[in-house]
Amino acid sequence: MPEGDTVYQTAARLRRAMQGRLLTETDFRVPQYATVDLSGRHVDEVVSRGKHLLIRVGDQTIHSHLKMEGSWEVYPPGGRWRHPGFQARVVLQTAETQAVGFQLGILEVVPRSQEDAVVGHLGPDLLGPDWDAAEALRRLAEQPDTPIAVALLDQRNLAGIGNVYANELCFVRGMLPTRPVREADLPATVDLARRMLVANRDRTVRVTTGDSRRGRNTWVYGRDGKPCLRCGALIRRAELGRTELEQRVTYFCPVCQT
Repeated sequence: MPEGDTVYQTAARLRRAMQGRLLTETDFRVPQYATVDLSGRHVDEVVSRGKHLLIRVGDQTIHSHLKMEGSWEVYPPGGRWRHPGFQARVVLQTAETQAVGFQLGILEVVPRSQEDAVVGHLGPDLLGPDWDAAEALRRLAEQPDTPIAVALLDQRNLAGIGNVYANELCFVRGMLPTRPVREADLPATVDLARRMLVANRDRTVRVTTGDSRRGRNTWVYGRDGKPCLRCGALIRRAELGRTELEQRVTYFCPVCQT
């Protein structure tokens, strides 16, 4: 599942493949940008911002969000794609590489000077060079009655936490996902969130337990009906959210979390 660490790794892979190189061909396969042609320009930077990806090309920025199914993949020119062509939303070609964005939840091209219009609402980036824990704490504290898992998932508070980390953070901190923000130890939670994402930003398998074996790499996420790795009680699953559209699946241990 794409979370902040996944997008961080994606940006790093695209940087290695494309940064500083000349685009020889671009193919945007979404109607709004079908006529955009960025060929003949250099890729200046590739950066992640929470769960968003920004590819800066001259005075334009290619903004994408993976959502649930999206991915960016790199191939040699003419290389065989691992996904069907109809899933490709954009193809960026250089003399040495080809980057393809598949099933991207968001894909748009905006003037570089207007990046704030697409990512300016985000809170501090847990994996960003300008990470600001104090600002993240301030934003979280402004929602005292919000369930802690919902607040952690709100990218306006801090950017990069998805459903996996929200559930794992709640378990490790011993709190139910429904605990109100005002009753949570916010400094400890934010510190742990930062440490978890940093620990996983270069891993191929996301691990929150210290055990990378399949089925043991997370404490509660995706483990409903299975015994808690700490106490043996069966992990439960529920839905949590302020509205039906915002509902997320949560996992928790009824013994270890209160």
